[in-house]
Amino acid sequence: MHKSRLGNIVIDCRTDDLLPQARFWSAALGCPLPDQVDANGKYIQLQTKPGDVQVILQAVGHEARAHLDIETDAIEEEVARLEKLGAAVVSRREQWVVMQAPSGHRFCVGKPYRGGFEQHANVWE
Repeated sequence: MHKSRLGNIVIDCRTDDLLPQARFWSAALGCPLPDQVDANGKYIQLQTKPGDVQVILQAVGHEARAHLDIETDAIEEEVARLEKLGAAVVSRREQWVVMQAPSGHRFCVGKPYRGGFEQHANVWE
């Protein structure tokens, strides 16, 4: 038995300067920028309400897109469950696994990212 739920929406931005993109998405979604932003960083997490799905901007080298992160207390069990549903492993990283859905969409599976996981995650047998 393990648990999982949607953890993040990640907006992949093909850019070397993530801050202008973060400013746009902050204003568009009504999610403030964090108080301190690493101007040279690869990630900027917008401020969402407690319990809400997190919104993260990520500087990438591939075309712009958005992807979902599924958080779980058992990465390998969740990957196996998703493979049975038709997803495929694309790559394995130290803290997460990149997968591809049958529809062609990429997503990541990693450890819990935000509070309330134990109370609100789906339980899988």
